[in-house]
Amino acid sequence: MGLRRKSRELALQFFYGHDFQGRSCDEDALKRELAEFTANFDTGKKALPYAEQIIKGLCCHLEEVDEHLARHAHNWRIERMSVVDRNLLRIAAWEMLYNDEVPVQVAINEALEIAKRYSAPDAVAFINGILDALQTGTGTV
Repeated sequence: MGLRRKSRELALQFFYGHDFQGRSCDEDALKRELAEFTANFDTGKKALPYAEQIIKGLCCHLEEVDEHLARHAHNWRIERMSVVDRNLLRIAAWEMLYNDEVPVQVAINEALEIAKRYSAPDAVAFINGILDALQTGTGTV
């Protein structure tokens, strides 16, 4: 597994707990939560910097990311999606919209590969449809 994929998986694990517990993206609360996360989980020193970049970046742009996803997820409210799918979509969308270092197709493919590992079998097509619509700026799922 590549280092960036491990980082994305760490970010997904972080956001799973963060989202499930309804935690805040407030800077101080996020700092404490990241410290707790790294103390309680084997995060790997090499993968942690990019995971933290994703976590902090997504927290800064969470509303905008959710708005983009909502526009392309016809008949699916963000809060109705499974916690795993919702946060995989958020991570990929953040990379697509706010991280120029990651090609859009790489962000999509990584989300699909991680979905195969952590989500239901039919989630891959669901995630692909929404991210493809986001990429092209057209269509809905």
